[in-house]
Amino acid sequence: MAKNSTIASVLAFEKKLVPSDGFMHGINWAQWKKHTALEAELNSETDETKKSTLKEKLTELNFQSTPLKLREKSVRGTISNRLKPAIKGDPLKLNAEVEKPNLQRVDSCALGEHQDTLKLRFTLKVLSNIQTPSACNNKAFNETYSQAANDYIAAEGFKELAKRYAINIANARFLWRNRVGVENLEVQVKQLNQDPEKSWTFNAGEIGLRDFDSTSPEIDQLATEIANALSGKEDFLLLEINAFAQIGIAQDVYPSEELVLDKSTAKDKKSKILYHIDGIAGMHSQKIGNALRTIDTWYPDYPETNTPIAIEPYGAVTNLGTAYRNPKAKADFFTLFDKFATGETLPTKNDEHYVMAVLVRGGVFGESGKD
Repeated sequence: MAKNSTIASVLAFEKKLVPSDGFMHGINWAQWKKHTALEAELNSETDETKKSTLKEKLTELNFQSTPLKLREKSVRGTISNRLKPAIKGDPLKLNAEVEKPNLQRVDSCALGEHQDTLKLRFTLKVLSNIQTPSACNNKAFNETYSQAANDYIAAEGFKELAKRYAINIANARFLWRNRVGVENLEVQVKQLNQDPEKSWTFNAGEIGLRDFDSTSPEIDQLATEIANALSGKEDFLLLEINAFAQIGIAQDVYPSEELVLDKSTAKDKKSKILYHIDGIAGMHSQKIGNALRTIDTWYPDYPETNTPIAIEPYGAVTNLGTAYRNPKAKADFFTLFDKFATGETLPTKNDEHYVMAVLVRGGVFGESGKD
């Protein structure tokens, strides 16, 4: 098949939301809250005698944030997989299977015996200049795309996308399984460039995961900063994000799990390997990024599923084995992008939001000349 001459064969975009890995620490919620209150009181106090007293109280409190370490467990499990019909129908064969030891070596991670709260810390950089591909070998296409992107920025200013990214920061979606069954959940965001004094605090448990209707002055302010960076009003934005999830004394926490490419079945091989950074339990930057870009409520099946999915060219949700943006429905990124980038008007404004969100995600989108 001949390639489409109106589309660049070499075309790539750098991602514009760049999270770091997440570092996991354990703390005690009540002790942390008391420490925070004393620090705030100390920072606002002007009397030197009272300041000295507050410093003594902080020292006595001895608040500590402990990096969480991985632990290895060796366990003897039971047979729990589906059995072949010949075994299911024969009690003797079933007993023989049950008697076989199901030995496992796994990584695990948990809070300490006096800790009830997970602290996850990471940074997020937001970049601009989305109207310029990092690689493009078709001058005419580059010009039409840049014009379309600039028109979108002028009309929309990334306000809708920025609000959705801000909500996914505020609701702590990036905690994934660690967000389930929490007593208290708080997210603190601090701007590290431009104006270091800007910061926001969110009661994440009150902000929903299924829609993007939540609003507050804090969400709006954070969204404005993100939009300014994406649209080029600022060169970039750098945020420090700390999430605090009170999950219970000594409870398990869930770092990212490593992909094991070694398919051998050696008895001494671990069946689960968790991620760590220099010994500190961590969350992959890719997993955090996936959570932040889980903003797609524009795919055709959303009214039935009522569940946002991550921004992907084909709307792929791997754990469900489903691509929600099938090219046959003309809802996939490439169908929409080829029209958008060559100056055609897309059916809806939401299609434009989706296309720009995929470009924020980044990727290689050139048109191959092969079948």
